[in-house]
Amino acid sequence: MKLLVFDFDGTLVDSLHNITRAMRAAFAATGLPYPGDDATRRQIGLSLREAVAGLAPEGVSDALIDAATEAYKETAFAIRNSPDFHEPLFPGARQMLDALHGRDDVFLSIATGKARRGLEPLLERLDIGHLFAVTQTADDAPSKPHPGMLLNAMERLGMEAANTILIGDTVHDMRMAKNAAVTPIGVAWGHHEPDHLLAEGARDVAGDFNHLHDMIESFFQRGRRP
Repeated sequence: MKLLVFDFDGTLVDSLHNITRAMRAAFAATGLPYPGDDATRRQIGLSLREAVAGLAPEGVSDALIDAATEAYKETAFAIRNSPDFHEPLFPGARQMLDALHGRDDVFLSIATGKARRGLEPLLERLDIGHLFAVTQTADDAPSKPHPGMLLNAMERLGMEAANTILIGDTVHDMRMAKNAAVTPIGVAWGHHEPDHLLAEGARDVAGDFNHLHDMIESFFQRGRRP
């Protein structure tokens, strides 16, 4: 058996527009200067409080960071429940997930900086929750790049690092994979540049889901890391 662990935002789901919208609102609500959408993009992948702290000016109090974190949650909840909410899977993601789920030699999992209350409604809305044997969120382990989410998933499914791949779009994903001693694969359509993913240890970077599927098939065929 093999274990494929996917990041969520920027890897499977196109969510940047909603993340930056919520972060702008959170900083405005607490009177903090917003450093810009590019700065937010660099923080995506971390758990929410860590991302907010990374964007806030140096020396800001914990209380204000907590307030901005709560403001983000409130805004994200409102966005998710608005009539114009749109957060689709990237083209090709569903087809690849369905094909992999149909195999009898693989487990699929998610490791995301989202809280569970943010992830589960989206899995239901996208009708993909049943494809994943295990989901790991910010509620289950420390923020990436800590390896806890990967270690938890491997333990739950009885898998070893040598038979596990982490697929993600940020340097935080690549660092988490290295910290758990699993193979990291990057994707080029997400939030961080391919060169940065390679510099952080990505074995390779997929240009689209067909390329990613081919890389995974190679992993299966060789019975070892791609």
